[in-house]
Amino acid sequence: MKHNTLYINRELSWIKFNRRVLEEAENKINPLLERIKFLSISGSNLDEFLMVRLAGIKGQVDADINDLSIDGYYPNEILEKIVFETKKLIKEQHCCWKKLKQDLKNNEILILKQKDLNKRQLTLLKTYFINQIYPVLTPLSLDPAHPFPFINNLALTIIVNFQDHKKKKITTIIPIPENLERFITITEEKIKLIHISDIVISFLNHIFPDYKILSYGSFRVLRDSDIEFSDEAEDLARSFENQLKLRKFGKTIFLEIEKKTPNNLVDLICKKLGIDEKFIEFVDEMIEISSLEQLAKIKKKKLLWKKFEPRYPERLKESKNDCFLAIKKKEFIVHHPYESFDVVVQFLRQAANDPNVLVIKQTLYRTVRENSEIALALMEAAESGKSVTAIVELKARFDEETNIKYSKDLEKAGVHIVYTFANMKTHAKLSLVVRKEKTGLKTYVHIGTGNYHPDNAKIYSDLSLFSSDEFICDDVQKVFNMITGYARIKEFNLLNVSPINLKNSMLGLIENEIQNKKKGLNGEIWLKCNSLVDKDIIDKLYYASKNGVKIELVIRGVCCLKPGLPGVSENIKVKSIVGRFLEHSRIYCFANGNSMPSRNNKVFISSADLMPRNFERRYEVMVPILNSTVHKQVIDQIMVTYLNDKKQSWIMDQFGNYNKLKKINSSDSAHDYFMSNPSLSGRGNAIKKSKPKKLKIK
Repeated sequence: MKHNTLYINRELSWIKFNRRVLEEAENKINPLLERIKFLSISGSNLDEFLMVRLAGIKGQVDADINDLSIDGYYPNEILEKIVFETKKLIKEQHCCWKKLKQDLKNNEILILKQKDLNKRQLTLLKTYFINQIYPVLTPLSLDPAHPFPFINNLALTIIVNFQDHKKKKITTIIPIPENLERFITITEEKIKLIHISDIVISFLNHIFPDYKILSYGSFRVLRDSDIEFSDEAEDLARSFENQLKLRKFGKTIFLEIEKKTPNNLVDLICKKLGIDEKFIEFVDEMIEISSLEQLAKIKKKKLLWKKFEPRYPERLKESKNDCFLAIKKKEFIVHHPYESFDVVVQFLRQAANDPNVLVIKQTLYRTVRENSEIALALMEAAESGKSVTAIVELKARFDEETNIKYSKDLEKAGVHIVYTFANMKTHAKLSLVVRKEKTGLKTYVHIGTGNYHPDNAKIYSDLSLFSSDEFICDDVQKVFNMITGYARIKEFNLLNVSPINLKNSMLGLIENEIQNKKKGLNGEIWLKCNSLVDKDIIDKLYYASKNGVKIELVIRGVCCLKPGLPGVSENIKVKSIVGRFLEHSRIYCFANGNSMPSRNNKVFISSADLMPRNFERRYEVMVPILNSTVHKQVIDQIMVTYLNDKKQSWIMDQFGNYNKLKKINSSDSAHDYFMSNPSLSGRGNAIKKSKPKKLKIK
């Protein structure tokens, strides 16, 4: 059949994104240990992709589902392409690791094998093995009395073939516990490390004394990790807990095997796991690329980015850290990670300790695994007698256990816990505080593009809007009522909300640019998000382009739209920014008949990407930026800087390929600019003394 050349496949687009992450590991402009980190991120990204996306497509094929993808491919065709590109990417990761390993060596960080160790080092290592590793290993023999055991998802496993004194051959597998460090330091004179699998293999004779080791190898299983559960369960949290326990038993999806593993052991593994050869990749460097994250934590300043301390908004300082006073004076926005997430924490902490605060409502999608300051503030508030409601998202993939734990802790403290149903997720980032004041009840809100996760806020680029605007606050209250009490909300004052009206509003905003262009006014669109997948939005952007609307798209990850197609998307440009910080903010700007940037442009920030799931299966919010200073910051400062970026930008061509700009200046880095220049709205009176230079589109 003829495939649709107007669109790019979602899965293949994602692989291209992860390849851009890998390119940062190869980019010698980045400090060496930061390159290691990029490589580990590309590894963990790929693991998740295989466990969720590949598993999903494979599930469709196994179930004989023949729904066409956006680009006109059947699941079996896409599966073949994904597997091919995945294996290619794994090879590229290992090739990259080879080069980085040499660079580490040149910087006196050595990754050794047993053969590289002298007698003293071997003695020290043996002592470490006996005391720290051997006690937690559990060899599992394979014979009629010991059938092939279950291998946990992502578990690094060693398989050994040996014979006893009667020359009887025995096969055993040794799972390496997940909680053991993957790299062990041997000596400090130079930083010398050895991988844990090499340590275990070095001392197999200690594990199996009086046996002759014949052969060995290592492998890793990746399993289907998607979770399904029913809305009809009487206790959603308990039902979800039970499903989480089953995740590790998911169907085998993919297998990584050390290349030197003998064929007879490979055949045994494949037979017992019931996996087809095409879903196996043989690697010659190191299984578990994601474990390189440990190396990135080595303390060598010259091999790391210079430490960056986020600014604390002067506006808060002027108000003596009184968030409510600052918000009441003027709506403002905080740009993370360049400005501290402590502002968000302070907002909730102050609400918890303020006797005049009556009500706190909060959404929780992801937060830190231990000692969440957000959760602690909510618990303190509830324990002090305040009415506190938390909407906890059970289905935040791979953070489910954390969210269940916090939901139990919060409930014990007296917080009203609400879960959303299986077919919906609460992805909106909302916090609402109702305070008793002299003039009556006053509502304050925080609306973000990112999660309430202080650690992520140090590396994710996101926006936090603080407002006491009565229309915005009323809308946020409606959103909470809609989720917690099934309130049927048909209209909002200012907010656009999924699944109610966000998609139609977005289509309407694009249509407005088309009509303005037809009237002879300026028609122009700037959009920044993580993913552009929704076909209706893409088609509308194509139609806008055909009508002369100029469109600039900053799409970090998946982009199913093709720019520059003759007669279709000639007026559309697409770039992806990948660098020190993960681009995560969603910003949507429309000319509204005026030049860009200008005060009369329509500007929004949102929790939603442009994907069907965000429009149809998630509670999301898009809020207009009305305050003049905040408006200027978002479009004149932030968006212009992103559009001007060349250092971290990849430009997509009409075939869906990305090319990095070669001629760059340090001044063309968005991340460098934001680290060096304070934001507009958070400066308060300080802006009168030193106004930032007005930026122009280059």
